[in-house]
Amino acid sequence: MEAELIIAGGRIIDPASKLDKVGDIYIRDGKIIKIETKKLIPRKKIRFSPEIIDAFDKIVTPGLIDMHAHLREPGREDEETILTGSEAAVAGGFTSICCMPNTQPPIDNQESVKFIYEKAKSAKCKVYPVAGATKGLKGEELTEIADLVKAGAVAISDDGRPIYSSSLMRYALEYSKMYDLPVISHCEDLALSSDGVMNEGFVSTVLGLKGIPGVAEEVMVARDIRLAEFTKSRVHIAHVSTEGSVNLIREAKRKGVKITCEATPHHFTLTDEIIKTFDTNAKVNPPLRTKKDLDALKKGLKDGTIDCIATDHAPHSIEEKDVEFDAAPFGMVGLETALGLVITELIEKKVLTWIEAIARMTINPVKILKLNAGQIKVGMPADLTVIDPETNWVVEPKEFKSKSKNSPFGGRKLKGRAFLTIVGGKVAYQS
Repeated sequence: MEAELIIAGGRIIDPASKLDKVGDIYIRDGKIIKIETKKLIPRKKIRFSPEIIDAFDKIVTPGLIDMHAHLREPGREDEETILTGSEAAVAGGFTSICCMPNTQPPIDNQESVKFIYEKAKSAKCKVYPVAGATKGLKGEELTEIADLVKAGAVAISDDGRPIYSSSLMRYALEYSKMYDLPVISHCEDLALSSDGVMNEGFVSTVLGLKGIPGVAEEVMVARDIRLAEFTKSRVHIAHVSTEGSVNLIREAKRKGVKITCEATPHHFTLTDEIIKTFDTNAKVNPPLRTKKDLDALKKGLKDGTIDCIATDHAPHSIEEKDVEFDAAPFGMVGLETALGLVITELIEKKVLTWIEAIARMTINPVKILKLNAGQIKVGMPADLTVIDPETNWVVEPKEFKSKSKNSPFGGRKLKGRAFLTIVGGKVAYQS
C-alpha cells in the first residue's frame, strides 16, 4: 500500500512502546501504515519528494494531548472559540484537547456535548468535551451522567469550582464508576480560600494582598482521596499546586487508591515571587506557590506521582485583565507555551527524560480518558507532533493564534517548539 505522507529521518519517541529510534513513519487514509527503523529513505531523496516530510534533526512523538483547556464557546466567543483554541493547540503541538464545561451556558447536558462535537468538525485538532458533574456547575444536583456518556463526554467535572458537598461528590464518583469515567476535581475549600487572590505567604503579606493558603487545596485533596477509596471510583485531581497535595497523592497511590493528577507548566515554572510585578496575567487559581512547592511538583512528575502535564488554558480579554490585581479574573493561556516550557524547564534541566515528559503529555492522559490516541503504532490514527528541539525562541503573546494574549511568559526565552503538527494524517500546522 502506497503512503500518502511520510515523515522521514526523525527521532521517533513513543513512550507507550518505549521506542526511541530514528525512523520513517508512513501514513495513509489518516492512519499509520508502517514504521521503518532500519531501511531509511536517503536524505537526498527526501528533498525532491513532496509527499515526504524531512524530519532530520527533529523529534517525532505521538500527538500531544491536553486534558484541561477552556475554549469559552458557547458564551464568550470574544475570548476564544473552538476554532481559535484549536489553532492555538496545533501551533503548540497538540492534536487533541479536552474542553472544560464552564461555558455560558455550561456543558451539562446531552445537547451541549453534541454542540461541542458539531463545532469540533471544523476545528484544527480533535476536541473532546468534559461535561459538568452538577447541573449548571452549581454543586446542587448531579447531571444526567448516562446521557452525557452517551453523547461522548470523556469525563465529568465542575471545573473551576469544587463539588463542595461531600455526599454529592460521593454520588458523582459512584455514578461515574458505572461508566468507568473519571471525575476531575478542582480541590479548593472555599471557606479557607474565601476572597484570596494569590498564594498566602510571605509575598502576599509584603504586597498586602489576600492569600489563598495551600491547605485550602490539601484538605479537599484529602477528602477526595478518602471518597475515591471508599467508593472504589476514579478521581483525577486537576492542577495540583502544593507540596502537601503531592505527598497526599503519592501516599494514596501507594495504598492503591484509583487517583490520578495533573500539573500545569505555570505551576512548575513560576512562583508567587512574580506577583511582585502585579501582572494580572500571573493571577491563576490555584495560585502560583513557593519554590518549595515548585520543587515538589518536579519531584512528583519525576517519580510518577503526577501523571499528566495539562495547560489549564484559560483565555481572558485584555479589557478583563487590564484592571487592579484584586479585580482581575483568574487564568492564563497556555497551549502555545506548554511544550517550550516542558523542554526548557524539565528536559533541558534533566528533571525528566524525553520519554518521561512525552508520556505525561500523550499516553498517560489517554489511559485516564480512554482515548484512541497517544501511540505511534501501525493502525493508530496519524496524530503526530514533530518537534524542533534545538530552536531558540522568545515568547511573543501578540503572535499567539489564541484570541486571547493573557500570558505572563511574554519575553521569556525558550528552547524547543512544535515544527509540524499532523492530525488525522493531514498537516494541521507548520512553523
